Amino acid sequence: MKIIALTENTGIDERFCCVHGLSFYIETPMHKILFDMGPDDTFIKNAALLDVNLEEVDIAFISHGHDDHGGALKLFMDINKKAKIYVRKNIFDSHYATHACGVVEIGLDKGLMESDRVVFMEGNCQIDDELFLFSGVTGRKYFSEANKTLYAEKDGEKVEDDFTHEQNLIITAEGKKVLIGGCAHNGIVNIMEKIKEIKGYEVDVVISGFHLMNPDIGANESNDLVEGVASELVKYGSKYYTCHCTGLDSYAGLKAVMKDQVDYIAAGQTVVV
Repeated sequence: MKIIALTENTGIDERFCCVHGLSFYIETPMHKILFDMGPDDTFIKNAALLDVNLEEVDIAFISHGHDDHGGALKLFMDINKKAKIYVRKNIFDSHYATHACGVVEIGLDKGLMESDRVVFMEGNCQIDDELFLFSGVTGRKYFSEANKTLYAEKDGEKVEDDFTHEQNLIITAEGKKVLIGGCAHNGIVNIMEKIKEIKGYEVDVVISGFHLMNPDIGANESNDLVEGVASELVKYGSKYYTCHCTGLDSYAGLKAVMKDQVDYIAAGQTVVV
């Protein structure tokens, strides 16, 4: 199994475009997968540098309804004419974030929700022998304070986001189980506990942002919260690759506790499992 970071806040060198967002291209024995597309054409530019043919992607996923993960959906659909795109049923709801200039909309293009290529998911789904999609993470251990600046529209009012529009993917292939996530707004600790609850196993590898930073003001979560997350994650036998909304300072805090159990993945980097 091969996972390539197409879009991330940083790059492995100056050849790769960087933007606040996330996109992974994944090859398995059965699939060529795109997980998130980022906010713009960065994933396309970096795919070209990496000889990734986006036209050959056969299945795609969007982790949640924020434009730094699904803003480039239309660009992907223009390039790729065949892949179904799996999303949560409420992913096209209006979503907002508090910026320095006020509250701004960060949702996806509602004009795409009528496409017959978009597959709306409820609950958990075993798509095939390799792919298991799950949501419904309700635990709130070590919940990011930065989540309090994010809102969803319910009955015409902006309310604190409950992240029911977030989903995660487990890929089982070649004797390994790999969790692919977006921002882990529901909390990476809670997501790991949910896997144990619904599947009864631990995954071998985790690749996801951990949302330990507020991107609008660049503030990282407290040392206590970061250390708490690290102390929970080391209880599992998993290898972690984090990125994007984790924040570099918070990553340094995780690394101090987790050592070789955690690494950072940047645009242009390939992880082979």
